[in-house]
Amino acid sequence: MGSLNLDQGGISRSYSVSPATHYTLKLESFSMLKELTGDHRFESDEFEAGGYKWKLVIFPYGNKKKNVEGHISIYLQMARTDSLQPDWEVYVDFRVCLLDQEKGTYVVFQDDKIMQKCLHGAAPDVGFDKLISLKELADASNGYVINDTCVFGVEVFVRKERRAGNGRSISMTKNAAMYTHVWKIENFSKLKDEYYCSKPFTAENQRWKIDIYPEGDGASKGTHLALNLTLADAEKLHPRSQILTKFTFRIVDQMHHMHHCSFPGTTWFSASQKSWGWPSFITLATLNEADKGFLLNNTCIVEADIIVIAIAKAL
Repeated sequence: MGSLNLDQGGISRSYSVSPATHYTLKLESFSMLKELTGDHRFESDEFEAGGYKWKLVIFPYGNKKKNVEGHISIYLQMARTDSLQPDWEVYVDFRVCLLDQEKGTYVVFQDDKIMQKCLHGAAPDVGFDKLISLKELADASNGYVINDTCVFGVEVFVRKERRAGNGRSISMTKNAAMYTHVWKIENFSKLKDEYYCSKPFTAENQRWKIDIYPEGDGASKGTHLALNLTLADAEKLHPRSQILTKFTFRIVDQMHHMHHCSFPGTTWFSASQKSWGWPSFITLATLNEADKGFLLNNTCIVEADIIVIAIAKAL
């Protein structure tokens, strides 16, 4: 194995007769990639190295966002970061191999600046803005492009990592206050869809919605009205985060200033459990009794009292 240090960009080259360890990408009809990828970007499928999922991102004619022209830009990107736990860090060595198809050897590109590079949630990729010039790549004497085909390889070595364990921290809400949301539903008898949602509202820095099923839900369909409280942005929560919430629903008796109330419910909301409520909140017969006052001028008023008790996060 020989080596040649280049001043440009701090990229060093070495030579090997062995193929890349972790992933090989063969690009056929290379000259057509500019037309085939409208944003001049090409992504490989996922591959595994060091216990993580990765993918290659290639700009065959340069990463225009970094004002690169006349060179290939290539990056290693961590895949499926949403499945990792909070505050993850992974230190990697990243090397790119380019096959000299005439000699059957590989040029190995490595940058001292990105050796043991720390990847994390805000910076999940690393790579070379200017891996090799298109002029050098196309030079027939180098053997990199034969029959409009070139072959890249990737080596990824995880040197150090920090993953959250299986622990959990639970933070109780100090001076937890009750938030009341009022939803006035007009033209109630004209509601024909299976369910309706209130506009999102905020309680203890979390966004919520009320879901109403005018004709019931599940086993209560056709006999009861159903109500659910839903965490509006549940998909943004980490899979192991939870929010302990106490809440009560009311349908207002608009004639006698009384209410039809639920018993307080207390439950953990999460990305996988974003809704909870009462499928049999009130019978349709009771709801529609004129002297009850729950429907006045064809208007129904739903109130929700919400107290966020605690928030649990993975350590």
